[in-house]
Amino acid sequence: MQLLWFIPTHGEGRYLGTAIGGRAVNFDYWRQIAQAVDHLGFTGALLPTGRSCEDAWILASTLVTHTKRMRFLVAIRPGLMSPGVAARMAATFDRISGGRLLINVVTGGDPVELAGDGLHLSHDDRYELTDEFLTVWRQIAAGEIADFQGDYLNIQGGKLLFPTVQKPHPPLWFGGSSPIAQRIAAKHVDVYLTWGEPPEQVAEKIASVRRLAEAEGRTLRFGIRLHVIVRETESQAWDAANDLIRYVDDEAIAKTQQAYSRMDSEGQRRMQDLHNGSREALQISPNLWAGIGLVRGGAGTALVGDPDTVAKRMLEYTELGIDTFIFSGYPHLEEAYRVAELLFPLLPLENQQTLEPQVLSPFGEIVANREFPKQQVKVKTIATVD
Repeated sequence: MQLLWFIPTHGEGRYLGTAIGGRAVNFDYWRQIAQAVDHLGFTGALLPTGRSCEDAWILASTLVTHTKRMRFLVAIRPGLMSPGVAARMAATFDRISGGRLLINVVTGGDPVELAGDGLHLSHDDRYELTDEFLTVWRQIAAGEIADFQGDYLNIQGGKLLFPTVQKPHPPLWFGGSSPIAQRIAAKHVDVYLTWGEPPEQVAEKIASVRRLAEAEGRTLRFGIRLHVIVRETESQAWDAANDLIRYVDDEAIAKTQQAYSRMDSEGQRRMQDLHNGSREALQISPNLWAGIGLVRGGAGTALVGDPDTVAKRMLEYTELGIDTFIFSGYPHLEEAYRVAELLFPLLPLENQQTLEPQVLSPFGEIVANREFPKQQVKVKTIATVD
C-alpha cells in the first residue's frame, strides 16, 4: 500500500467555509508540510492545480530541495501545455529530484475556468485532445522522436535531449469518471484514480477500466483520493467531522453547489450526487462522510473513525484493487502527524519509516524534568476485512 498526503496551495484552516481558524499559507508553511511528509514516511504528496491554486510546478521545484525521499504528484494540462514542453518540464524535475516525480494528467472540468485560459473545447473534445497529447508525450518522454498529425496536434520532430531518470518516463496518474475518460486512461496511464465513492461504486469503476485496459493489452494500478478524520475513538472522530463544518451555513452551501453545477466533469457530478447539497444523511457508506463536499470541489468525502475502523475501511478498498491512497486533513500539518501516529502502524505500507527513540532525542516529553517516558511495545497489526 502507498499513502500520499496533500499540500494545500489554495488555502488552509481548522474549519471549512470560514476565515475563523484560518492560517497564513506561504512557502514556510508548505515547507513544513513537505518536510513532515518526507520525515513521516508518506510516499509523497499531491499538489493541486487550477486558478485557485499556486502553480504546482514552481512550488514543487522549490520544495524538492528541502526533502529527501518524498515524491511529488504534479499536473500536466493537455490543451494548456504542449506535449513537448510538458515532457521537458517533467524530465528536468525528474533529474533534479533524483527520480521523485509523479505526473497527474488533468484534462479539466470547469468550462468557465478553461475559457479563461483560452481553451474552448467541449468535454469529449478535451479528452480526444488528451488522447493525442499523451500519445505524443509518452513518445517524447521515452526518448523517441515524435511525428504526429491529429485533429488537435501537429508535431514534427518532437524530441527530448535530456532524459528522465525513471524509465520509460515518470508514471502517469489520471482521474476521470466518464466513459471517454476511462477509455483514455486504459490506453495511456499507469495509475487510475477515483474520488472517494462508496465501495460498490468504486468496484464498478475499477472493473470497467480493467476491461478497457485488457482490450489495450495493458494493466493499470488503482488509487483513491480521500480526506481522513481519524481519532483515538469513534466518537471523537465524528465530533471532529461535525466540528469541521460547524461554520458552514446554507448560503455557503448554495453558492458552492451552484458553482460546481456548471462543470461538465462526471466525477464532480458523482461527488455532488452523494449529498445533493443537503446536510442530511452525510454518512453515505460505513465511515464514509460527504460533509466536505458541501463546500469543496473535487474530493468531497472523508473516512471517519478510530484507527482500527479506518484501517479496516481502507483494506476493504484494497480488496477491490486500490493500492494507493491520497489523503488530506484539516489542518494538513497537524493531521499528517496524526495519521502517521494512529494509522501507519496498522497498515501494510510500502515505505514505512520506523520512528525509534534516539539517545539524544527523547521520544515523548521528559517526565518530572528527569525521567524518560516509558516506551510501550507496539505490535504492528493488519486489520482484516470481515
